[in-house]
Amino acid sequence: TAFLHGDLQDEVYMKQPRGFEDSQHPQYVCKLHKSIYGLKQSPRLWYHTLTQSLIQIGFAFSKADPSLLLHSQADARVFVLIYVDDM
Repeated sequence: TAFLHGDLQDEVYMKQPRGFEDSQHPQYVCKLHKSIYGLKQSPRLWYHTLTQSLIQIGFAFSKADPSLLLHSQADARVFVLIYVDDM
């Protein structure tokens, strides 16, 4: 369900989903307000949403890899590696 939490930055429209068609307006489309499964932008939007949340609580990007975030405090370190299989 992670991909459903990305906020869209562009206007994206889709056909009316099967079972939810408006029979009086079959040519109408739906405007998306959030990401959905299958939307090619969804993995990137989720990555952005997740990394911004981690940055707000003190994480920083690794200089070696943009999918690795680090947080150090006193004698503890936390490493978060983000991998998205969007095939």
